[in-house]
Amino acid sequence: MRKPTDDDAELMLHLYEIRRDPELRRARQWFLTEFKATDWSHIKSGYLKFGDEDRWFRMTTSYWEMVGSMVNREVLHPEMFFDHTGEDIVTWERCKPWVAGARADIRPSYLFQFERMVAAHQEYRKKVNAAVLAERAAAEAKPAGAAVTAKRPAPAEKRAAPVAARGAAPSRASKRRP
Repeated sequence: MRKPTDDDAELMLHLYEIRRDPELRRARQWFLTEFKATDWSHIKSGYLKFGDEDRWFRMTTSYWEMVGSMVNREVLHPEMFFDHTGEDIVTWERCKPWVAGARADIRPSYLFQFERMVAAHQEYRKKVNAAVLAERAAAEAKPAGAAVTAKRPAPAEKRAAPVAARGAAPSRASKRRP
């Protein structure tokens, strides 16, 4: 996998700005707290009526499908994205009960990019969590004497004179390398 770039960071910041939009924030909140549908027929008959709930449903699902498309195609570095969020996983859990019905009714690829991204995110989490636990276990298994000890401060007579006694501190510019 390629290394993250400044463009990845810029895109992540832009996606975060989009998430902060008051309407999308309300849509995501509604989807995760008030939206209770578990069947596509209930969504079609109860939510898709060109009102607030219709708009919020479409905003939330299309936002995550768009992000999934970017992550899956590595327009946005996947691991960099996975490191900072979990809302995609929680949102997908709300979609799982009804997505098969939506795919049968709309198209087989409905929310496909979103689903693929979440599966990759969950695999990434397993790998990272296993590595963190292994690192922690290795650190705990080290013998007590193997730990790095902090350096003791030098005796007072060996310490450098205070800054005021040495003169003014060099400017940052003089510390830069040519």
